[in-house]
Amino acid sequence: MSGFTVEEKKNIYGAKIKVVGVGGGGGNMINHIIREGINNEDGMKTVDLIIANTDAQALDSSTAPHKIQLGEKKTRGLGAGMQPNVGKEAAIESYEEIKTTLEYSDIVFIASGFGGGTGTGAAPIVAQAAKEIGALTIAVVTTPFKFEGNKRMRLAVEGINELKKECDSVVVVPNEKLSNIVDRKAGIKDSFKIVDSILARAVNGMSSIVLSHGESDINLDFADVKTAMSHRGLSLMGVGEAQGDGAAQEALKCAMQSPLLDDMDIKGAMGAIVHFTIHPDCPMSDMTEAMEIIESAADPDADIFWGTKCDINMPIDKVLVTLVATGFSDNNVAKLQPAKESAPVKTEEPKESIFSYRRVSGLDLNINSDDLDIPTISRHQLD
Repeated sequence: MSGFTVEEKKNIYGAKIKVVGVGGGGGNMINHIIREGINNEDGMKTVDLIIANTDAQALDSSTAPHKIQLGEKKTRGLGAGMQPNVGKEAAIESYEEIKTTLEYSDIVFIASGFGGGTGTGAAPIVAQAAKEIGALTIAVVTTPFKFEGNKRMRLAVEGINELKKECDSVVVVPNEKLSNIVDRKAGIKDSFKIVDSILARAVNGMSSIVLSHGESDINLDFADVKTAMSHRGLSLMGVGEAQGDGAAQEALKCAMQSPLLDDMDIKGAMGAIVHFTIHPDCPMSDMTEAMEIIESAADPDADIFWGTKCDINMPIDKVLVTLVATGFSDNNVAKLQPAKESAPVKTEEPKESIFSYRRVSGLDLNINSDDLDIPTISRHQLD
């Protein structure tokens, strides 16, 4: 195999990571991380969790350890009313508090739903603050469901164009593609829980790449992570798992074949990070053969890095993969339009893999009148 060697590197344990959930959707993701105990998993224990919102009630009901009320004077704690300009002005009012909260960060993740008021308008301002303090800034956002209409999608497109100006990398999860991985009989509450879970897994996967460490691991250098994630443009992130012969290859394919990928591929990636979670006795040849998949798909000049985390409690023949690919040109993606009818799920595509590669961002998943025009009883069910 050509192009990949095992190199011992200084690990990046100690890098300071902060995750900011902006608006209702981002706040729901932070709440999901805490509710499910994801914040206690290896790779997340030292991560600071923050929510920022114009809605005082949503802030009060959250168990997040750090909270920022955006634009208290501008909105009086009543939300942004599906007006991104209000969300933007609220974040500008609270800019110094945002910057102080993010101080000393090496990496800032911004999680949000686009298409509403707070997330769409405020997230780019939060990203601006993160860049001002010198942090690697990565956004993980969602696009609206089809039923939410063209206006929300238009707001999302406009918002993501602003976000891309400030972020090193923007990873987008299209909500409409959830219809391919959620049971058709699932209620709206369960559907939005899947949204929260996908955002949480994406952030958890990236944090594990940065913070997981051990004596038997092949660790990634912080400079490697920054190099790969600093290729501005489209980003793709996925996780997969497999067990048996060739598990590393199959886990990688699993991540690359999720319905959320929307028939895209990683051809032309300018940066890639692949992180394997394995048993210490997992064959090295399996991983190197898996890496050939990325080598053949990415740009010949791509910056490609990989590392491992060993878990003695895992079966020898089981592999978990987190993949991040960045730097795609806009030519690789059709222009975002109102979501099309979803294609049927292929039975061979595992439900547990997630992968998103899109140009634009998504719905402000605030389950209140600010961000989702649904009946009050349904909104309460989603909290």
